[in-house]
Amino acid sequence: MKLTKKAKWCFGIGAIGKDAICNLVGVFLMVYITDVLKLSPAYAGALFFVARIWDAVNDPMMGMIVDNTNTKWGKFRPWLLIGTIINAIIFVLLFTSKGMSTSQLYIYVAVMYILYGMTYTIMDVPYWSWLPDLTSDPREREEVSVIPRFFASMAGFIVGTFGLTIITNFDKIFGNGDLKAGYTVFAIIIAAIFLFTITITVVNVPEAKLEKNNQKTNLKQAFKLLIKNDQMIAFMGLLLTFNLCMQTVNGILIYYFKYVTGMESLFSVFNFCILAEMAGLMIFPKIAKKLERPKVYTLACTLVVLGLVIILIGGFIAPHNVIIVALGAITLKLGSAFSLGITTVSIADVIDYGELKFGTRNESIICSAQTFLMKASQAVSGLFTGAGLALVGYVPDVEQTSTAIFGIRVLMIGIPMIFILLSYFIYKKYYKLKGGYLSKVSNEVELEIASE
Repeated sequence: MKLTKKAKWCFGIGAIGKDAICNLVGVFLMVYITDVLKLSPAYAGALFFVARIWDAVNDPMMGMIVDNTNTKWGKFRPWLLIGTIINAIIFVLLFTSKGMSTSQLYIYVAVMYILYGMTYTIMDVPYWSWLPDLTSDPREREEVSVIPRFFASMAGFIVGTFGLTIITNFDKIFGNGDLKAGYTVFAIIIAAIFLFTITITVVNVPEAKLEKNNQKTNLKQAFKLLIKNDQMIAFMGLLLTFNLCMQTVNGILIYYFKYVTGMESLFSVFNFCILAEMAGLMIFPKIAKKLERPKVYTLACTLVVLGLVIILIGGFIAPHNVIIVALGAITLKLGSAFSLGITTVSIADVIDYGELKFGTRNESIICSAQTFLMKASQAVSGLFTGAGLALVGYVPDVEQTSTAIFGIRVLMIGIPMIFILLSYFIYKKYYKLKGGYLSKVSNEVELEIASE
């Protein structure tokens, strides 16, 4: 199937609304629960973590459903559209809490968050499963893969940089100063953008016609395909640890600038530097051509560590210095961009590897693991943030103790640095789909077939 430039960009545009939703939840839900709804940070952290236990079953199940789907509209588009509509509604309800008591909010938020995760899966699994089927050319994959990541970073840039200002201003118009109405109105706008951008993808991106597959994959086989694929396990490890690094930073960021540096506006400065991530994604195909993928991933991890070190030092010597924060954020976001490029291309390689090893191409089941890992990283980082804040004695909207400030520094710098070093170790030690390894496996399979 010829992949036109229009199809490439229309596919990528779908990530704008999808990741705007993901970013509002990932960056603001914790502070919304603790500082707006006044619920316990330990409760929030536990909720994020427990919800992912269900996703361990729910996400592969959705991948199995997509792989077993065969309609005249394809197998990706129907679920992408259905999931978008349902998730947009649940997302708005998650940030709607008018007139509820504290005890009601504890139950309501838990139910809405679990439903949010389930419905996000319905949409996210077919979206990323579709990407490897758009093209089989490795170089074209590198070009195509950065487009949705670019638009996802754009969504993160808008939500992260202007989110607080937008929420505050909407609350002045529609609310009473407690920010609840501001969050609700902002969520409604993001949900509308979500519906619009996914519609562009569904309408304008052709789906390859596949031969009808009478062999259905059941849940047991789905888990078996994931567990037996050694490169899938390695990929999950390196992606989870890298995501844990970035999500932990995102989760604690607003607390760090509000209470440690004493200058909350630096939160927007940090998120403004997502522009560096977008630039990094645009130059990734050229970087990947000049450097081998292992070197690019090494560069990515190094830049993240360096960015964290700059922010740490700046927090001590010049906590209000915008230039130091921007330099640290730009360095970190460039590293994030190169990692996103590598991992997006790598998931297609893992799918190809699984097809060679097991004879079936279960892209949706494999991509469901990516969806789960994204949510799992948000959950675990939320658990660290919630439990950590509770442990160090964090109290909303007051000057923090020295113990609390030290704990927030550890959560912001120390924990993410451990995760990024683990990701690098897994990539170097266990992930083999780099260089000519995939071609080597293909030749071995061909020889086995010939010998039979």
